[in-house]
Amino acid sequence: IDWAHEKILVPKFLGRRVFKNYDLSEIASCIDWTPFFQTWDLAGQFPRILEDKVVGESAKKVYADAQAMLQKIIQGRWLSAQAVVGFYPANSRGDDIELYADESRTHRVLNWRNYRQQSDRPIVDGLKKPNRCLADFVAPKDSGIADYVGMFAVTAGIGIEKKLKEFEDQHDDYSSIMLKALADRLAEAFAERMHQRVRTELWGYASDEHLQNEDLIAEKYIGIRPAPGYPACPDLAQQAPLCKLLGADRIGVALSEEFQLHPEQSTSAIIVHHPEAKYFNAG
Repeated sequence: IDWAHEKILVPKFLGRRVFKNYDLSEIASCIDWTPFFQTWDLAGQFPRILEDKVVGESAKKVYADAQAMLQKIIQGRWLSAQAVVGFYPANSRGDDIELYADESRTHRVLNWRNYRQQSDRPIVDGLKKPNRCLADFVAPKDSGIADYVGMFAVTAGIGIEKKLKEFEDQHDDYSSIMLKALADRLAEAFAERMHQRVRTELWGYASDEHLQNEDLIAEKYIGIRPAPGYPACPDLAQQAPLCKLLGADRIGVALSEEFQLHPEQSTSAIIVHHPEAKYFNAG
């Protein structure tokens, strides 16, 4: 990357911003339904799975039940969705990304550790593919370029335990599984929606973006949002400094000793804006 010729847009605010009681109907519009059917051991892409000769009828039934419960979740406010988003001055130093307290870039508030791909990379058109690392897409400290990264934590699981207890008392396993599956989908949809708002509004580095939900699912947007423990940043322990910096406890999200988010219907990510940044496996 030729950083000398990069145009980096400053986020519209630095620090963190909390979103409480987010509109569930807005989140629901971003649901990726394909993984939902996998919960029920139904394989196929949505919406084609509904017409599948083998599993189509079963898929239609659980989808109809899901739509009915989703309306109850939204209208009855069974769940509460919360988010916290933060933007920070940042630069890379080696394979790490340093986040700073302010534009002076003298006080480091987080050192995001990364892994560089170790496997032999293929040769394409006579050139060997580089061994990628997340830090490659953030301007190096010694370049003198002011760069930034974003982070977020979201949850769609506030209130789920109360409802699950009701289903348990009624011995209604089907509704319990359905609620968990829908809450999982809402959490992922919430991450999708907040990332979209970051690109188009809160940071605004892709303010002219006009993507449909299928485009978002296909990752046609600019930049990436890898989560700790996922292929591009496999170190799950990074959840701890991320949650501390964002103050994830302010939205009801806690971290276990194994670095798992609670409620389970929660997710987090680091946001890298560079247009060349793509998801990759650091293994």
